[in-house]
Amino acid sequence: MTNRLHDNEIPIDGDLVRQLIDTQFPQYRSQPLQALDATGSTNRLFRLGPDLLVRLPRQPDGKSIDKEDRWLPILAQHLPVSVPEIVGIGDPGCGYTERWSITRWLDGQSPGACRPEDSVSAERSTLANDLADFILALRETDCPESTTSDPTLDGYRGHTLIEYDDQTRINIQECRSITDLDIDLDAASRIWNEAIELPATPEAPLRCYHGDLVSENLLMVDNRLTAVLDFGELGVEDSTVDLHGAWELFDKEARQIFRTRLEADESEWLRGRAWALAISLSTFTYYWNTMPRRREDRLAMVRNAIADSE
Repeated sequence: MTNRLHDNEIPIDGDLVRQLIDTQFPQYRSQPLQALDATGSTNRLFRLGPDLLVRLPRQPDGKSIDKEDRWLPILAQHLPVSVPEIVGIGDPGCGYTERWSITRWLDGQSPGACRPEDSVSAERSTLANDLADFILALRETDCPESTTSDPTLDGYRGHTLIEYDDQTRINIQECRSITDLDIDLDAASRIWNEAIELPATPEAPLRCYHGDLVSENLLMVDNRLTAVLDFGELGVEDSTVDLHGAWELFDKEARQIFRTRLEADESEWLRGRAWALAISLSTFTYYWNTMPRRREDRLAMVRNAIADSE
C-alpha cells in the first residue's frame, strides 16, 4: 500500500508527528513513535508508546476529529463495547494544517472478510449477535433535537439510496474498465435497479448510525467483539446503512442471525444489501491500486451481495 491515497493528500511522516507531539504534548516526548501499516483512508495512524494512538487527517477540512471529540464521550456511556477514548486534541502546527487526536490504544484483531466460499463458523454467528447488540445500543442512544443542526452528523450514508443513484451508476460503468475485477456487474446493476424501486423509508425517530461497520473498524478478543473504531461516518438519520457490513463479515447463516436480531424487514434488508453493493463499487473505483486489503474485503462484500440475489 502506498502512503498517498488522495489527490489532495497532506504530507505526513514520522518527523512531522514527532514535532507535533513534542511541541503540543511534551509529556509524551519520551514515548517511542511508530507508523502503522494498517493505516486508514481518512487518517494516518501512529502508535505512541504502548498505550496511545495518534490519528492525523490525510486531507484538509476534515470533520472527523471534531466529530469524535464531541460525540464519542457521549456514545461510550451507552455502548456494549469499547470505542476510542480521546486523551488529547492537537492543533495545526509545524506546517500541518489540521486538528488531530491522541487516543487510548485498543487491543484486538479485526475479524477479516468472509468470502462466499468460506465455511460456516460459530465465531461468525457470535460476531453477528455482538454486532447487532452494538447497533441496537447505538440506535437507542438518546439523540437530542440539537443533533439536527450539527453539520458533522449529516453524512450521505444516512440519506436515501436515490440520492446516491447517479454516483452508483457512474461507479458501475467505471468498474467495467477494471480488467482484474471479476464480478458480475450486470447482476450488480440489476440489484441496484431493484433497490431504488423499494418503498421510501418510513418516518422514524432520529437514530444514530456508525456508517462504516466493516472488518477494518472492528476489534475482537477471544472471538468476541470488544471495540468499534473510526466514527468518522457517524450520523443521525436512516440507520439502514449499518446493515451493509453483514455482506462482508458473515456467511449466509450468520447474516440471518444478524438480520433476525435486528428485526430487519424485507425492504430494510434489501436497502442494506444495496448499500453493500454501492460502497464496494466506490471502493473499487477509488482504491483499487492503493488499498489492496480494503479491495479484497469489498470484493467479498459485493460477491456475497450478488450471491444472495441469485
